[in-house]
Amino acid sequence: MLMYPIFITDDPDASEIIATLPGQRRWGIDRLEEFMAPLVEKGLQSVILFGVPMKCVKVCSLVPHVSKWHTLTRVAQDERGSPADDPSGPVILAIKKLCALFPALYIACDVCLCEYTDHGHCGLLHEDGTINNSPSVDRIAEVAVNYAKAGAHCVAPSDMMDGRIKGIKRGLIDAGLGNKCTLMSYSAKFASSLYGPFR
Repeated sequence: MLMYPIFITDDPDASEIIATLPGQRRWGIDRLEEFMAPLVEKGLQSVILFGVPMKCVKVCSLVPHVSKWHTLTRVAQDERGSPADDPSGPVILAIKKLCALFPALYIACDVCLCEYTDHGHCGLLHEDGTINNSPSVDRIAEVAVNYAKAGAHCVAPSDMMDGRIKGIKRGLIDAGLGNKCTLMSYSAKFASSLYGPFR
């Protein structure tokens, strides 16, 4: 029943201790095999990937109460969270690598934009800094579908955009993946023991 959380960062060689999560690290894609192989050998059957870009500098924003970020990664953080599903980004590369290394491993992916937007919110904003819900749902669905296309068996949104479950499911169906990729609700994730350390 264990779904092991793996925090994937944008340094391919990373193995960085997470002080607030004892025993956990941020991993780069080039270190995944050495980390995962012993766990799979012991019987680990499923993981959930969290993208955590770390090459960022926080600066002030012109929008009140909104954090502004600039990144050093290949695809810059922007208002729509473009790095979230960058084909050369850590999450999609990690999905493909894990599929190749461990074909029987069940791979779920956290779907969220906040780590990838330049304002730090999990959605697109109006000019006044409030959430613009409809395009936010479209963008979150787009990211989820791209994770499924890369090989994820499950997409697990953690945003709070109204209608995003319907949007993601519609996107999966339209992409021919409606019965090939599971959609996990945030309530299921939050109710699990997995989310204990995040509360």
